[in-house]
Amino acid sequence: MAEPSQPQDHVDRVLQQWARERPDLDASPMAVIGRMSRLARIIEAELNQTFARHGLDRSSFDVLATLRRSGPPYRLTPGALMKSSMVTSGAVSQRLDRLQARGLVTRTPNAADRRSMDVALTDEGHALIERALPDHLATEHRLLAGLTDTQRDHLVDALRTLLTTLDHPTGR
Repeated sequence: MAEPSQPQDHVDRVLQQWARERPDLDASPMAVIGRMSRLARIIEAELNQTFARHGLDRSSFDVLATLRRSGPPYRLTPGALMKSSMVTSGAVSQRLDRLQARGLVTRTPNAADRRSMDVALTDEGHALIERALPDHLATEHRLLAGLTDTQRDHLVDALRTLLTTLDHPTGR
């Protein structure tokens, strides 16, 4: 529940209703999961607007950003791209087709392994991610503006811990 000094949000009202209707159940996980779900929808909508201003979607942005942050020569294999990005393997191939058709990336045979391809940013792809990245970061800063630096640090630590336990569950 929210502390008395904090305004109530939708999740607080849901928790109060469950406490009244099913006091035998511990609905406390909803305080976290419900808020994370609501935040995910809000954040996704805001980021999608930012990406759209640059003619991108989330996956395309992620592919271009992953290539850019890999450093010169801004080239990776599709496998390395998948491991370093937040895009699934099926989405990588589809996304690469679209990005290549737009002239933002090239695919060429890997010099060391002809069975593999290298994906590289074109000059146009590099210029696009250079324009989109500051806008993306400005959106993220705006979304987090309601938190102090200390609150952000605590949230980062808590989310890292949760992700680590979910990415590497023990006993499964």
